[in-house]
Amino acid sequence: MVRLIALLSLLAGGAALADESEAGPSKKEKLLADKQARPAVHREEEPPAEAQRPISLVNVWTREVLPVDPAHRPQEAEIDRFLRCHFTNQATAMDPRLFDVAMKAAAKFKSVVVEVVSGFRSPKYNLMLRKKGHAVARESQHPLGHALDFRLPGLATKRLLSFVRSLHQGGVGYYPHSEFVHADVGPVRFWRGW
Repeated sequence: MVRLIALLSLLAGGAALADESEAGPSKKEKLLADKQARPAVHREEEPPAEAQRPISLVNVWTREVLPVDPAHRPQEAEIDRFLRCHFTNQATAMDPRLFDVAMKAAAKFKSVVVEVVSGFRSPKYNLMLRKKGHAVARESQHPLGHALDFRLPGLATKRLLSFVRSLHQGGVGYYPHSEFVHADVGPVRFWRGW
């Protein structure tokens, strides 16, 4: 008889549990569902401080500096003047993709300085360099405003070369002795200079 009473109690408890599950979700389940349905109210994280730092383009010949706020691109006229031929002081309309290559490289390697070795070279200066025996291409992209030679201080030239080549944007020259990389917007090709 005691066993029968215990069995009936057990069955009655199970029926109570079944009644609760049929009644709907528990209070805890309701709170969890409500929490998941609410929109996030947390502030979005600010970009890391290094992403907000200005980048300085430094012309190695004129020692001029062009500060660049990563959030605001300089005017094309400012870029063209900065990348002018240091020998003749002439400027030309530079292809904007070159500036983008330099900025992408600076961002990739978290560099705050880009040293510009050569941007626009006037045809007169280019010819003079060729006559003096410098390794300057006859059909150089520099007099067209289509090339940029640059480096990132403290970064191995081979690492910069690898990154610029990965962009598949145009010609890429590697100058290990002078420690710079040439990037242009001509046909995709690669060479090693001095």
